[in-house]
Amino acid sequence: MNWIFMNTGFHSGRFNMEFDEALASQLKNKIGPETLRVYGWKPYCISLGFNQRLDDFDRAKLANDGIDLVRRPTGGRAILHAHEITYSVVAELGDTTPREIYRFINEGLLAALHHLGVYAQLTDRDADFRALYQDPSSVPCFSSSAKSEIQYCGKKLVGSAQRRYGQMILQHGSLLLGPHHRKIVDYLAPHINNMCDIIEEQLIHHTTDLETILGRPVSFIEASDAIKKGFEQQCRITFDDTILFESGFMGYPSSVSTIGVTI
Repeated sequence: MNWIFMNTGFHSGRFNMEFDEALASQLKNKIGPETLRVYGWKPYCISLGFNQRLDDFDRAKLANDGIDLVRRPTGGRAILHAHEITYSVVAELGDTTPREIYRFINEGLLAALHHLGVYAQLTDRDADFRALYQDPSSVPCFSSSAKSEIQYCGKKLVGSAQRRYGQMILQHGSLLLGPHHRKIVDYLAPHINNMCDIIEEQLIHHTTDLETILGRPVSFIEASDAIKKGFEQQCRITFDDTILFESGFMGYPSSVSTIGVTI
């Protein structure tokens, strides 16, 4: 398989969501390639799942602290994007199912972690998400795990979400470089502030990060290089930048409307 690899660096929440949607739209319309992209967030940002409630978060406090709030085009729960590397994949389904693609992508990420010296595993069963989504303590994405998600010693290390566009998939997710994601509890809305201690405890006991595992910082660039190698070796993908020019790829998003906009 020939894909392209993009490291687009650090951008706002709006830019990042619009860029992922642009990649998905262009692949769907046959004017863009299958792509693995990595990126960061500047400023820090909380992203909400497509159907998640805005009023779970204190927007005034987020604005005061200079933290973006965006809605993802995908499902899942809220994530505070801070000390992490985010990946996105746009790929054609072909004869595979969305669940099979989910596992395929996460196997590439698992191989990337092996390059970093982290021998994580894929989960083998789903949480009861219908029940979880009715529980206020499930507001953060990292409070629960789905089948084929990545864990280390039973703790969630990567959180991912997916959306199908016809015969192609957009999947993106966060690989935690450090523990800053736990600060999401500082921005919960007053009506669920009484859940802060429970949510914080869940995040401490059910999540981990590369710095904690390895006992050293892992840079964005080091993680980016490992992700590229993991997909090349495990998924047998060849990254070929010339595809950009052959496909008619439109480049950076400029006026992509719809979901991935700053709230």
